[in-house]
Amino acid sequence: MTEVNEAPHSGDGPPRPGGWTRFVTARPRLSLLVALVLTALAVVAGSGVADHLGSGGWEDPAAQSTYATKALEREFPGSQPNLLLLVGSGHASVDDPAVAAQARELTERLAGEQGVTGVGSYWQTKSPSLRAKDGHEALIAARITGDENAMGKTLDRIAPLYRGAHGPVQVKIGGIVAVRHEMQTIIKEDLTRAEMIALPITLVLLVMVFGSAIAALLPLGVGIVAILGTNAVLRGLTVFTDVSVFALNLTTALGLGLAIDYALFIVRRYREELSTGADPRTAIGTTLRTAGRTVLFSALTVAVSLAAMMVFPQYFLRSFAYAGIAVVLLAAAAALVLLPAALILLGHRVNSLDLRRLFRRGQTPSGAEGTGWARAASLVMRRAPLFALGTTALLVLLGLPFLGVKFGTADDRQLPSGAESHVVQQHLRDGFPGSPGGGLEILAEGRATGAQYADYQRRVAALPEVVRVDGPLVKGDSAYFTVQPRGEAVDDAAQRLVGDLRFLKAPFDTKVTGTAAVLVDSKHAIGERLPWAGAFIAIVTLLLVFLLTGSVVIPLQAVVLNALSLTAMFGAVVWVFQDGHLSGALGFTSPGSIETTLPVLMFCVAFGLSMDYGVFLLSRIKEEYERTGDHNEAVRHGLQRTGGLITAAAVILAVVMVAIGTSRVTNTKMLGLGIALAVLMDAMVVRSLLVPAIMRLTGRVTWWAPAPLRRFHQRFGLSEGEPAAPAEVKETAGV
Repeated sequence: MTEVNEAPHSGDGPPRPGGWTRFVTARPRLSLLVALVLTALAVVAGSGVADHLGSGGWEDPAAQSTYATKALEREFPGSQPNLLLLVGSGHASVDDPAVAAQARELTERLAGEQGVTGVGSYWQTKSPSLRAKDGHEALIAARITGDENAMGKTLDRIAPLYRGAHGPVQVKIGGIVAVRHEMQTIIKEDLTRAEMIALPITLVLLVMVFGSAIAALLPLGVGIVAILGTNAVLRGLTVFTDVSVFALNLTTALGLGLAIDYALFIVRRYREELSTGADPRTAIGTTLRTAGRTVLFSALTVAVSLAAMMVFPQYFLRSFAYAGIAVVLLAAAAALVLLPAALILLGHRVNSLDLRRLFRRGQTPSGAEGTGWARAASLVMRRAPLFALGTTALLVLLGLPFLGVKFGTADDRQLPSGAESHVVQQHLRDGFPGSPGGGLEILAEGRATGAQYADYQRRVAALPEVVRVDGPLVKGDSAYFTVQPRGEAVDDAAQRLVGDLRFLKAPFDTKVTGTAAVLVDSKHAIGERLPWAGAFIAIVTLLLVFLLTGSVVIPLQAVVLNALSLTAMFGAVVWVFQDGHLSGALGFTSPGSIETTLPVLMFCVAFGLSMDYGVFLLSRIKEEYERTGDHNEAVRHGLQRTGGLITAAAVILAVVMVAIGTSRVTNTKMLGLGIALAVLMDAMVVRSLLVPAIMRLTGRVTWWAPAPLRRFHQRFGLSEGEPAAPAEVKETAGV
């Protein structure tokens, strides 16, 4: 067999990666054995990773509300209850002597539990806020101490002891710690179910795309390696930092989706080269020089989009950056190292077990491959203004609902309506006075007199959005007040009240926390850093696409069209999940808002995936343009060669995301279904219609770059395929 040598190159540009080809194919059996050993180690290292992940991370750790919350937890644990026991008395009153005696006994038992502090109840305080309006339910409140994992273990230990019937009362478990623990449990269960749904469907789709069962198994293997490796990485990160359990969903989705994308591209190109008569090693050399380079660029662009989430302080977003970058790099590494080794060993057997011949007669002529996409490209380019304006108008129209977005916080309504902690919180919303969970706490630090505290309390109570002020409870030089706002916990009025309280002058230092305060601080943190994240994504993406194409126009087109492809996703998120349309069909409870961090997460993930497909298409167009110098033919040929592949990859990734979207947790459902929609819109509308139309309208200008940048690209850029130097570059007048 022919050894792949360094491919020729011109000028001072980098050499073709023949050395890389020799490296990954010289010892294919050894490469696969090492990969098998590393994968086995990853299975061991990543086992039980979900048990070490957190279910919070939406707050800014440097915010005023976070500081106040931690200080109140430390100094006044009773002010921050995270465990609620909803005690129902049936048809009797909660003040019935038998009910009251049983409730006091439960309160005393709970106060004696290890890891539980700040226990109080209606039967101790007679506070009307702890008693239902109908008099048949009341609350026992407490705080479970420790980090998220410790709180989960304590809850697992004590919940069975208190849940259920106790003499004349029935007890249900709720509170923030119960909501988060139940959410974590459901996510783990749903993730296993999603994998069981996605894997067999993905395998069937891959067989339909490749025909060969052998070829279809290769992308699936690459995806599994990427997922297992990322689980090990996340487990290692939990030793040093907090990681969100939601990141596991992204690991599965991107691990399967991107690994399949990359493997599809490489296996498809390898089979093309074999069909021209090349031997396996030569075919691998050409594949890595072309498709391999595209995969590398694609992985970098996706990683850049995900890395932008590192600028935000919330560990919920940072966790997705950790998981996403790890799975992207591992998927690319497996596709560029393990897959070539497997292809070398398989050789022409990669086409074995063609299952499609069982369902068709004869073979499709190789020359007819992609003719439908070629005709579609020709039609779009002949009517380029119509398709460009029509597609843009459609995408803008689909995105209009996002103009009415309302931001909120994740709460119990993320859970199924039958989840115990959701039931408890709904009882509080419907049956208890005030706005349960919506109170604001004011931490007062500094020595003060009783008169000063009383004067401050009067001025707080005089604010128009305040219903009631309780306190102060004083301990040393610290005190706290509880403020009950009018209306909902995080509505506009409650958020305005946070600002009013923070600007209210006092003879001591004050800091405000509570649900609305956390939301205000989270929105501020995201808004402050969002321009930096956007600039980072845009600048690095522009640079990477320039290095790939040598054009300054194509990178600008890529960034703008990619952003435009996401409008349908954002519009659908608001119309469905905020406004509640299809909530019955999809099985979720709409809270009337979108969790603040979700749009940022969805943008970064969907933008990266859109660039993934954009790089696939542009690389093939660039390869043909370098070969022929014919702009219109290059666009037509690029869509012909990659249209079916991109669509197949998008459908497979959408299947994975929809499987994730079957989750019973609303945020996960929103993430999965929203990104599935974005991927399909990008592949079937933007790449198929808008990109060829815009490139036809820009014509030869598409490839323009000023002379200094052309020289920079010649020295440092990468080109797809073998370089060509046509005597004269021409532009066709038609298609």
